[in-house]
Amino acid sequence: MSAALLIGFLIGMQHALEADHVAAVSAIAARESSPRRIIRHGVVWGLGHTLTLLAFAGGAVVFHAAIGERLASVLEFGVGVMLVGLGAHVLWRLARDRVHIHAHRHDGDTVHFHAHSHRGEAGAHDPTAHEHHHASTFPVRTLVVGLMHGMAGSAALLVLAAAALPTAVAGLIYVVLFGIGSILGMAVLSAVISVPLAWSARFLTRANAVLQGAIGVATVALGLVVASEGAHAWTAMF
Repeated sequence: MSAALLIGFLIGMQHALEADHVAAVSAIAARESSPRRIIRHGVVWGLGHTLTLLAFAGGAVVFHAAIGERLASVLEFGVGVMLVGLGAHVLWRLARDRVHIHAHRHDGDTVHFHAHSHRGEAGAHDPTAHEHHHASTFPVRTLVVGLMHGMAGSAALLVLAAAALPTAVAGLIYVVLFGIGSILGMAVLSAVISVPLAWSARFLTRANAVLQGAIGVATVALGLVVASEGAHAWTAMF
């Protein structure tokens, strides 16, 4: 049984690398230039994903229930719509805010970088005439996206795997390990994502904008595909 639980952990790590998960976290983190904050988004996404899996899959294992195909297809459609919204927001923000990157330091600290918008400004820009604020609040939107992903088709598949174990306790442990694996997998993925985002923010402002635009377009496209598949699965049941 220990081998099955280890497999659950490894599958959870691999599960975090699915295209729709990558697209969602990339779209959320696209405006960031700090690897630490990008990785935090990935961990928070994994936390939300795991909480929903515990609620849905864990509850199904304990009460010997199943997640219906209709509900799974509706949730999948919802994830697709969410991805379209995330990608569209990236593109809208780029067009609206004319976001680019500035370097600065606070009170003799090391130089660091932040995204800055010139929306509404007229004429030449004075790089010393703006203020910015570093994000310090908990990324609630990232948590909500993770919660939404946990409710999609993966929960139904996870129930099948966990239910195959001999006891409900073992099934719950499987779900927990799967969730922990997904958190670690997304943390690693976020670290990888942070490299081009942070590097381009520091050295290639235009490339950073192009990268954000590409993330937005790819997220919208994938969202349309996921939503279409969810809608097709729903209509095929009638």
